Amino acid sequence: MHDPISDLLTRIRNAGLAQHRDLVLPHSRLKESVARLLQQEGFLADVAVEGAKVKQLRLSLRYHGRRSAITGLRQVSTPGLRRYVGAGSIPRVLGGLGVAVLSTPKGVVTGTDARKLNVGGEVLCYIW
Repeated sequence: MHDPISDLLTRIRNAGLAQHRDLVLPHSRLKESVARLLQQEGFLADVAVEGAKVKQLRLSLRYHGRRSAITGLRQVSTPGLRRYVGAGSIPRVLGGLGVAVLSTPKGVVTGTDARKLNVGGEVLCYIW
């Protein structure tokens, strides 16, 4: 797999459209960090790592009635074109209603946390 973030976002989007409760995908530390961030922000209900030898990531999606908590998501940085921002130019998603996910020297953080920490980094995706 060349792009783990694209794989994660596509699987979450497809599971939400099909109204699945759980989603199982191959584990990576980056995927786990992004998933735990989405859980903290209220987009996912639960994140669990399963397996000892071959790890898998189990995500439980959150719904409001029949609608998914994740209305939309968009990958920003791709393997062919990385998008980096400084601490002063971190984008706001939908005027603060969405979340920008950044990979920074302090770890994978949201845009608001990156502003508080005064660090920039690679913009991975937008989620609203």
